[in-house]
Amino acid sequence: MDKKRQVFLSKFLSKHLRHTPEALNLVLQVGGWVSVDTLLHQATIAGVTFSLEELREVVESNDKQRFAFDETGLLIRANQGHSTAVDLQLRPVEPPTALYHGTATRFVASILEQGLLPMQRHHVHLSADIETAHKVGIRHGNPVIFLIDTQAMRAQQIEFFQSDNGVWLTAKVLPTFLCLLTSSDRN
Repeated sequence: MDKKRQVFLSKFLSKHLRHTPEALNLVLQVGGWVSVDTLLHQATIAGVTFSLEELREVVESNDKQRFAFDETGLLIRANQGHSTAVDLQLRPVEPPTALYHGTATRFVASILEQGLLPMQRHHVHLSADIETAHKVGIRHGNPVIFLIDTQAMRAQQIEFFQSDNGVWLTAKVLPTFLCLLTSSDRN
């Protein structure tokens, strides 16, 4: 499958497994799961036909591991990033001492005032390393990285979760737990 088709199918899956499952008449089960057969069938009805092999290739080759099959291979889900109501069955876990959030410079003033908010998603997404946060930030413009003081947040009983693909999640991050990193901090 060529790269253009992979990107198209990845965006199609993101839209319908994270944001608008009802547009394909999909009902996300607990955990965000949906039957692979149902997904393929409903996509075809909507005019987007792809094979199980193509679906597997998109899931396996996605650099951010946005999607996953269950152990049987009969169910698929988006790992995180949902804006639609769904119970992802996330369990609280202890975060590392620091996490990072990459964004664009145009959002810095708002973040320093309001903190990191989930916006239309269920959680704020955080990275375990600066490199990943930088990749996220560059997608939005001139990148900047915030350091998250997870220990201070945990002292306030704020919970963290980790999705199957390693993305760290929390409800929000108040400005008091944020530190804007400079270029010299990142080296």
